[in-house]
Amino acid sequence: MEAESEPYVRLATLRTLHRVVADLNAARSLAGTLQAVVEGAVHGLGFDAAAVSLVRPDGDLVVAAVWELEESPMGGPSVLLGQVGSRESWDRLLGVSDHWGTLRFLPYDRGWAVASDIPRWIGDGPLPVYANDWHPADGLLAPMYSAGGDLLGVLSVDRPRSGKRPGAWTREALEMFSLQASIAIGNARLRAEMQRALARLEKEQQALRASEESFRQAFEYAPSGMAITELHGAGRGQLTRVNDALCRLLGRPRAVLRQQSFADLVHPEDRALLERTSAESGRAELRLSRRDGGYQWVCLRNSIVADAAEGPSFLLTHVEDIEDRKRHELQLAHRASHDALTGLPNGAELKTRLARRLCPDPQPVGAAAESGEAGYPQPYGYRADSYHAHTAYEGLEGVDPYAGPVHGYGAGDGSCPLPGLGAGFGEHVHAVIPAEFGPGGEVWSSPFRSGGSAAVEKGLAVLFCDLDGFKSINDRFGHNAGDSVLVEVARRLSGAVRDGDTVARLGGDEFVVLADGIGREEAKDLAHRLRNAIIPPMRIDGRAMRVGVSLGIGWAGCGMSIEEVLHTADERMYDEKRARGGAVRGARGERSHRRAG
Repeated sequence: MEAESEPYVRLATLRTLHRVVADLNAARSLAGTLQAVVEGAVHGLGFDAAAVSLVRPDGDLVVAAVWELEESPMGGPSVLLGQVGSRESWDRLLGVSDHWGTLRFLPYDRGWAVASDIPRWIGDGPLPVYANDWHPADGLLAPMYSAGGDLLGVLSVDRPRSGKRPGAWTREALEMFSLQASIAIGNARLRAEMQRALARLEKEQQALRASEESFRQAFEYAPSGMAITELHGAGRGQLTRVNDALCRLLGRPRAVLRQQSFADLVHPEDRALLERTSAESGRAELRLSRRDGGYQWVCLRNSIVADAAEGPSFLLTHVEDIEDRKRHELQLAHRASHDALTGLPNGAELKTRLARRLCPDPQPVGAAAESGEAGYPQPYGYRADSYHAHTAYEGLEGVDPYAGPVHGYGAGDGSCPLPGLGAGFGEHVHAVIPAEFGPGGEVWSSPFRSGGSAAVEKGLAVLFCDLDGFKSINDRFGHNAGDSVLVEVARRLSGAVRDGDTVARLGGDEFVVLADGIGREEAKDLAHRLRNAIIPPMRIDGRAMRVGVSLGIGWAGCGMSIEEVLHTADERMYDEKRARGGAVRGARGERSHRRAG
């Protein structure tokens, strides 16, 4: 259970990181960004206090932002605000600290390295009892650098709420956060510079039209992309002026860009977002096409440049490159939902995809529930005590589970037209277990009880795959060979399924295939293809290795829980082992050992 819950714990941490990183990028000023950094370190990473020391133009570092929990017993680090430490002392401190990746840890017994001019607070927390306990005089630092490698500042955190020195996962999370913080601080400085330039331009335009040269320099030499767009007339929306940074970003010559608009460049999926973005202080994160045919993630920020007498003149758009941040966000999401070894969806992602197709199908109420008739079919094997009518609707405003027909097949088309469920689920089509026919065409088992609709021939098949002989490969040739076998098995399984099917790895040597819209005979054919794909020998490290596979075909139907679906397929897999004369007891013990490991 602990092993299964770990991905969810990490996913919750990643979600928290995503939220605090979003707060970083939502700040509109450097001061707001710095405050978001320290608050994010405290609320998002589990520390009681944090401070940011920012590099000044003269090279020294000044304490620019601090934050601590109200309930913290510490002595108020806010007194450090505005205090300055020399760059030389900071460099010496970072140099003698222990290197934890990009982090720097200064244990309490190395306090002699802290020069007297470096601002520092020491809390009054408990003294350590065990070796990995946090000492009040310990220090954990995260240096932040610009894209060019220059030191921007140092994020200091103190008093982890666990009372322990941070483990590997917390350290990695702090490294990710400090990287995003450095990007946000650099962007905040850039935005501040641009805002000051635009403010100067507006003031000069009101007094004198000669501000064009000042604006031209700010526009042309901006490190980020800039564009001017027509607001009126036949050329409305057309790019009339672009800078070199935008040309480099999109890989397009200036003459070509001036013949286009952002509507011509935007990704088709982002067109509606672009249209919704207002001209006045509008902001949008979207993709623009590059000359090589790819797409670039950018952040567009719009400002109207107006003449005091004539009104709005043109639209100034700041185009900021956010490709690295977007890629990092996608990597975080992918790592949380996919197996690190094979790249397949992991158990958490498998259950998420199953949940999208399954919904609790509550029992009809009133007389219909007692008779089983009135045209409300129920899934085969459905247990009346598994769900109550309110379970599927709890917390959904405007949905009365006890009024009118229960959702499912009220329209006779298998749809689930529930109000208030939102886009996608409101047109949910039930997953129903296909009927099983005998050799004479008679129905052996049906997904419906008497009084239901006609037998369904297609359904959502769940194929549970367990490798045979894998443990002996691990024992004989080592875990590296075993990992190579698993990677090859994942490749073969992925090549044997249909487009749109899901191949997931639960852990160990267990894989699950989800195949939707498939009949019983098609499912058997798919199982046959999977088996034939796995059993041929594979060459690993110059050796020919072979594994077998036991397959169990289960069926998922609305009204079943995810655990029921997987358990059913698992049991069918062991039925096959039993039919082939396999040592079921030994196989179960081996599998339990793998899961425990």
